[in-house]
Amino acid sequence: MKHSDYYGYALFFLILVLLPSFLDSRWLAVATTFIIFTIVALSQDVVLGKSGMFNMGQALFFGLGAYTSAICNTKFGIPLPATVPLAILIPALFGIILAGPIIHLRGDYLLVVTIGFNIVFVQALQNNLFGLTGGPNGIFGIDMLRIPGVDSGTQSAVYYICLAALVMVLIVLKNLEKSKAGRALHYFREDPLAAESIGINTRVYKIFAFAFGAGIAGLAGTLYANQYSAVSPEAFDFVQSVLFFSIVIVGGSSVPGIVLGVFVMFVLPEIFRDFATWRYFIFGFAMIFTMILRPCGIWPATYGNVPAYILKGKQHGNK
Repeated sequence: MKHSDYYGYALFFLILVLLPSFLDSRWLAVATTFIIFTIVALSQDVVLGKSGMFNMGQALFFGLGAYTSAICNTKFGIPLPATVPLAILIPALFGIILAGPIIHLRGDYLLVVTIGFNIVFVQALQNNLFGLTGGPNGIFGIDMLRIPGVDSGTQSAVYYICLAALVMVLIVLKNLEKSKAGRALHYFREDPLAAESIGINTRVYKIFAFAFGAGIAGLAGTLYANQYSAVSPEAFDFVQSVLFFSIVIVGGSSVPGIVLGVFVMFVLPEIFRDFATWRYFIFGFAMIFTMILRPCGIWPATYGNVPAYILKGKQHGNK
């Protein structure tokens, strides 16, 4: 990472740390949701951006994490912090179970199947599966993430908890990028056949990508349930999956691009909310112009560096 990147991240997080001091309650709620959606978009990027698989069902895992925490807390009396591991592991397990039979599909075939999974999930929630999901009304009265010595019930505390989670997710993803698994994901994203020819088990790593992304989305689901103290099916429907899919495409599959993508796809419509339905025209035109002017995304991801000897006239090959 370049020094300029470090300065950029430092400035970005400094702004986020100071932001609650300048926002009213409405915009602080928008900022909190912005952070949560950024985490979900980063989880989507593991599957779509880093692995090149067309998954349009990420809201399923987002909702699964939220409902796991909500059910464990309201039905079984488990404190919300203790539900966090379950909210990560259960979506990851479902990611493995769902990805196993469909992982051989590619492109639009995989896209359609993941859309179907998302629709089935929402229907199950609305039909009050096993009498636990609360039907169309969802689940209310969810406890808060309590931090010792801190008034966790304030909106600012909820915001900073989400910000801490975002930092943790970014650290995990940075380590993934440098790991063997991260390199394998990049290789089969570029050329699955070439990846298999050098010994990469693409099936295993595709399932790993689904599970890893699902776990991160599940964590975001707990944060969402904590923010609103309630969950309902419409918050995790197919339209939400389209949003997260679009964020990665518009952003360009890099961390700065995804942050800008969340701003364009979520915050920008909120800024123009007073214009009622006209805000969706502004939102739509923003997407169109972004794709025309930046077809690879607002901030395209870059992978690796060209060896120095190549940049210096291929001196290495002449020796």
